[in-house]
Amino acid sequence: MRKELVFLACAAALTAGCESQQAPQGKAPAPEVGVHIVQARPLSLNIELPGRTAAFMVAEVRPQVGGLVQKRLFVEGADVKAGSQLYQIDAATYLAAVNSAKAAMLRAEANLLAAAPKAKRYRELLDIEGVSRQEYDDAVAGEAQARAEVASATAALETARINFDYTKVEAPISGRIGRSNVTPGALVTAGQEAALTIVQQLDPIYVDVTQSSEEMLRLKKLVESGALKQAGGQARVVLKLADGSSYGHEGKLQFSGSSVDPGTGNVVLRAIVPNPKHDLMPGMFVRAVIENGVDEKAISVPQQGVTRNQKGEPTALVLNQKGVVEQRVLTTSGTLGDQWLVKSGLAVGDRVIVEGLQKVQPGASAVAAQARPAIALKSVAAAR
Repeated sequence: MRKELVFLACAAALTAGCESQQAPQGKAPAPEVGVHIVQARPLSLNIELPGRTAAFMVAEVRPQVGGLVQKRLFVEGADVKAGSQLYQIDAATYLAAVNSAKAAMLRAEANLLAAAPKAKRYRELLDIEGVSRQEYDDAVAGEAQARAEVASATAALETARINFDYTKVEAPISGRIGRSNVTPGALVTAGQEAALTIVQQLDPIYVDVTQSSEEMLRLKKLVESGALKQAGGQARVVLKLADGSSYGHEGKLQFSGSSVDPGTGNVVLRAIVPNPKHDLMPGMFVRAVIENGVDEKAISVPQQGVTRNQKGEPTALVLNQKGVVEQRVLTTSGTLGDQWLVKSGLAVGDRVIVEGLQKVQPGASAVAAQARPAIALKSVAAAR
């Protein structure tokens, strides 16, 4: 029994020695990972904001004289030209006022015809002492009074004619006319509160959008620092309609608010957009994509290469030139499709690991697989 135990122990020792001699001496090979090589490219920096359309011009049509409406001379919802007649108000009393003013003016002119020659004759008689000074002064005053009466009668006649013309209610602007709020036979008064109808000019049309004051300040600083270059002239605006389709005409940013709404912290921006077919109507909800400028050295990385640490900061694993994995904390400014836009944390030429992230960790060695080509960038909606 003792001899058998000694033999088994020797056999076990020999086996262990053989296995130790056959164990591999080198380390496990470094894992292979897919990388994205960082490049800087020109990028149009856009911002997408909600907004609503508003008419380019709005005119509420009100009567400037009172009376009964005799006719309505337009089709509701049609396009009208500035100066075209919309309503006819009963003009009989206004025509009578014109005739009365004419008669008053003729009477005043007749009085002037008598007063003017009298003053001239009295001037000649005064030189030879044919009339007294008082008589001459009275004649001159009579002529001046006659001329004043003519001027007053002329003004009264002009006023009567204006009121007569106001019985024809005309369109103050060209545009699309709405529904009529009165019918023939209705009594209207001058300057009444209720409008007879409304005319709106729809081509071009305004688009009012709001932007946060913080975002505006950020973009302003980028422009001032030279990181963002603005093209000359007004910023371009492209509209997206409520159904998701793009509007066919490009607009221009016309106005930027000079004050911040204390309730919302937003600034109002106004764009002007062509609307030849009147596809856009006042009050429509749209989204406006505004081109703020061009970042000449924009950096982007695929979204699968960016994760977040325990602090919620975006991070990326970078394979350095020595084949060692490094973790970088990034600052991002938005997304473009499946790409993150990176403001800081990466440099041109860095190799960001986008595949095989589960195989490596910071400080470990890795081997880069075939590099992925950079994606050409054209535009981006900035994160708000």
